[in-house]
Amino acid sequence: MKIASIETFIIDLPVARPHKLSMATINAHSQVIVRVRTESGVEGLGEIAIIPHYGEEAPGAIKSLIDECLTPYLKGYDVREFGRVVQRMDQIIKGNAYAKAGIEMACVDATARTMGVPAHQLFGGKVHDTIPLLWVLGNGVIEKDIEEAQSKLDAKQYRLFLVKIGSGDPKENVDRALAVKNALGDRASVRVDINQGWDEATATWGIARLEAGGIDVIEQPLPRHDHEGMRRLTERFAVPIMADEGISTPEEALLIASKRAADAFSVKVTKHGGMVRTKQVAGIAQAAGIKLFGGTMIEGQIGTSAYAQIFSTMPNLTLGAQLFGPHLLTDDVANEVITFRDFEMVVPDAPGFGTQLDEDKLRFYTRK
Repeated sequence: MKIASIETFIIDLPVARPHKLSMATINAHSQVIVRVRTESGVEGLGEIAIIPHYGEEAPGAIKSLIDECLTPYLKGYDVREFGRVVQRMDQIIKGNAYAKAGIEMACVDATARTMGVPAHQLFGGKVHDTIPLLWVLGNGVIEKDIEEAQSKLDAKQYRLFLVKIGSGDPKENVDRALAVKNALGDRASVRVDINQGWDEATATWGIARLEAGGIDVIEQPLPRHDHEGMRRLTERFAVPIMADEGISTPEEALLIASKRAADAFSVKVTKHGGMVRTKQVAGIAQAAGIKLFGGTMIEGQIGTSAYAQIFSTMPNLTLGAQLFGPHLLTDDVANEVITFRDFEMVVPDAPGFGTQLDEDKLRFYTRK
């Protein structure tokens, strides 16, 4: 089961509509696909989805790092010892969580395929058979956001919704989120993500109005480094304050937990540097009594299955998950393995992640 080769492909997938976030508008979604092959012919797949301007990463840099800096030193390592593979990558280069996550993901997939078990069994087995889903209302226009949310409710796809409000006039953003909540009423839960966009004074003003208006969660209102400000907001308000960008590493998660600077964590496999470290962050949260939410970088079938596998093993993942990628992306380079029913995602039980590459589509969508 030794690594014989690692291939990477930058792909750009079409989306159903422009997806407006506080830091960018996505008109086509970029990913790096990682394929690990072993000397015995077993294949494992990883997917690194990149939201523009969310972090320091870019598709070309990730591909070059894997191809030039990591791959030459990983050949010969056993994919079944993926913890050792992660350790070796840390010795080769510091940081670069996304690239490491993609390789580790592919090693996990290959290992589980060989054993004939779903990947979640490598991490203690699932405690959730299904995961409630959240849809991001990314139109940036009140009427369109309300119409889209109501259609998702009527189709029994989503009843958890997130409004991005970290960019532009805070009053307009707060009013937009409250308009969505007022329109949906008790039929749905509405949350907001500020993506580090406010200072503490603005956050104190805005969260008071959002809490009074029935918003259920406030995600990352302050810059990631402002731990004391996050602690004060967490103490001041009853509405849960969630950390996202502020908990990239297990060490940061431990610091936030020790300061009680958040009520909840948004966990993401690529952000944390792989499935092993995501499980470590989850363990810290569970020990501290902090709830978990499954975040996303808008993954396709490969990444969504990988995220669902690890999320399903977390008892304190009680706030649902943002794994809406298969509904926003209109095509993919892998077969369809994700199924949905009654507002929830069904955790796949096929060996590994259950995905296979469509070679024709991979060639079509690979960036030239």
